[in-house]
Amino acid sequence: MSLLSKPIIHALSFYFGQLYEHPIRTKAVSCCVVALAGNYASQRISGVKLIDIHSLAAYGVYGLLFGGTIPHFFYSFLEYAVPDGASFPVARKLILERLVYSPLYQAFALYMIARLEGKDHKTAVEQLRGLYWTVLTTSWKYLTVLQLLNVSIVPPMLRVLVVNLIGFFWIIYLANQRRQQELAKSK
Repeated sequence: MSLLSKPIIHALSFYFGQLYEHPIRTKAVSCCVVALAGNYASQRISGVKLIDIHSLAAYGVYGLLFGGTIPHFFYSFLEYAVPDGASFPVARKLILERLVYSPLYQAFALYMIARLEGKDHKTAVEQLRGLYWTVLTTSWKYLTVLQLLNVSIVPPMLRVLVVNLIGFFWIIYLANQRRQQELAKSK
């Protein structure tokens, strides 16, 4: 066994233990960490000289309060609403995720992140209107295959983790889109 594998095995063991004992809390904290890392990476990639702490905090708080909890309850509902014995269960789950959950979740995320950054309701709605369709269609275009794999082969307990790992890259994209919109508006 290599020197690195023992700490990794211990970390995974701890994570899975926490996931089993405290699923909502573990998913919320995991999403918070991923959201912070994604926003930080997005800011670094964009070349900003000074990290925007308000944006970083907004993404972290969003991940902690909503990013782990909402998907947890959605995927639990999905297992209940479309049992494996139903006809075409994977297709039904994917359709529900892509055409019902994703549009609602994307709108909620865009609005709440703006509010958590301190923007007023009007500004948050304007930002939502300006970005929503682009963000949603990009999600459908690039994340549908990943969601298909998620609902078809990933065990239900790990689906939020997979969504969070995909979310790291999605947050980089989302933060970049929001930043570009704000730059275009300021010109």
